[in-house]
Amino acid sequence: MRKKRILLKIGSNTLTKETNHISRGKIEDIGMQIAALNKDYEFVIVSSGAIAAAKQFVKLESKGKEIALKQALASIGQPHLMRIFHENFSDLGLLTSQCLLSYSDFEKDQSKVNIVNTINVLVENNYIPIINENDTVATDEIRFGDNDKLAALTAVLLNVDILIIATNTNGIYTKDSIHDENPETIKLVNDLKVLEKEIGESKSSHGTGGMQSKIEAAGIAKAANIETWIVNGLNDNFILKALQNEIPFTKIM
Repeated sequence: MRKKRILLKIGSNTLTKETNHISRGKIEDIGMQIAALNKDYEFVIVSSGAIAAAKQFVKLESKGKEIALKQALASIGQPHLMRIFHENFSDLGLLTSQCLLSYSDFEKDQSKVNIVNTINVLVENNYIPIINENDTVATDEIRFGDNDKLAALTAVLLNVDILIIATNTNGIYTKDSIHDENPETIKLVNDLKVLEKEIGESKSSHGTGGMQSKIEAAGIAKAANIETWIVNGLNDNFILKALQNEIPFTKIM
């Protein structure tokens, strides 16, 4: 039987567990889940966190050029991030590979063919592609989105079964419940206009996305008949628990 394909998007707040450094424990948690699901699922990862990884090691001067500074930090942090993935995943018998993409790649037919062919060969040979934006030449996800849109476009291109966006909330909450300080998860959504009315404008401490970019990503996936799950990645075993419906999360169909 064909394995189901999951594209897992991991935001910076998940990878850092809302601290100021990349959490090896969280990356190990993700790897253990992938290993446990290996019989029935294959994974492609879109990972933020390069800038957060760099901040652990360096302090750069920007001279007012904030975007250029973040691009430089991403350049420094990306190999550190990949090393942490490699070290933790290899201990679990998992193979990793790096893919850097930019939005212009999704506008060229030949580039899209190349992406699909490369990633399919990697997955067929049991490598887990770990994708990030090529921040040295592109700034879209640095400015806004935290790789949410990149994940959705990649999910559509690869025709995945489920797009899981790991964030730091139990999915999307109703506006009234947030106001009452008793957050209630919206569990199932068919109409994205309903979600638009519920979300606020807040953004996470490390990430740049907020819920708006996640809904936009879900819209891209929905147009291609791909389910999007917005799950709290701070939970241990969040993928396994979501698949078993053991934790609250938002499913957009």
